[in-house]
Amino acid sequence: MDTRSEARDFLTTRRARVTPDRVGLPGGPGRRVPGLRRSEVAMLAGVSVEYYSRLERGDLGGVSDTVLEAVGGALLLDDAERAHLADLARAANESPVRARTRSRSRPSGVSRSMQLALDSVVSGPAFVRNGRMDVLGENALFRALYSDLYALHERPVNLARFVFLHRELSEAFYPSWSVAADINVGIIRTEAGRDPHDEALHELVGELSTRSDEFRRRWGAHDVRHHVSGGKEFRHPVVGDLELVYEAMEPMGQPGLNFLIYSAEPGSPTEERLRLLASWGASGAPTQPNALRAPSSARGGAAE
Repeated sequence: MDTRSEARDFLTTRRARVTPDRVGLPGGPGRRVPGLRRSEVAMLAGVSVEYYSRLERGDLGGVSDTVLEAVGGALLLDDAERAHLADLARAANESPVRARTRSRSRPSGVSRSMQLALDSVVSGPAFVRNGRMDVLGENALFRALYSDLYALHERPVNLARFVFLHRELSEAFYPSWSVAADINVGIIRTEAGRDPHDEALHELVGELSTRSDEFRRRWGAHDVRHHVSGGKEFRHPVVGDLELVYEAMEPMGQPGLNFLIYSAEPGSPTEERLRLLASWGASGAPTQPNALRAPSSARGGAAE
């Protein structure tokens, strides 16, 4: 990906969303831009207008961490956005040879010890993915949870393709499909800044942009995300509605991988449904995910 255009579009979209009143500046009528002017960002960051304009043209060569932090503060960037801007600056200053070498070193699977760790998680779904949303390893409960996805022939299993290219299945599975779509795009956009020379990532973005208007629109927003912890809702075709919390960890020595574990509140209906899901998965039924549907009392209402 073109780091200059990525940096230019990222800074432009961040500036457009910050209104003067949010940073203590006067607004008023007659403004020709939706957010801050370049001169206002430069003033808030303590740099010259010419220097900030250079950054917004995508020229991040030689920019210091101090300036990046100042620009991040002026644009009210969150932690994920600040890290993304730093990634874009690092990519701009990295030699092409080193960048390609680093990109080729990305793991394509999980080690035996990591798979054993996944298999040891028996009370909740657990999996390892990369920044392209490829699932590199998983436990049995994750395969049962995503039974419709594993019934497809595409390998490696890719969560973003499931969301955007298998809409009927994914909209039934995610009660809040739009939230799931935003999360997937934010993670992929973050990865694009961290490893702009990843050819497989380029191919994925090209495929999704060509085949999905929803992906293309979200991709143009340049939103990024650190997927660390939170809650998620699923609607499984067999056991019904599941309300889970998740924690994500990055294995030491393997940047770009995420180890995620989903859990249910003790004593909750979801905990009982996870037990049913584990039993169903152990029976080998996930190879036929549509063979049995959850009763209406377990499915709940219509998708939001």
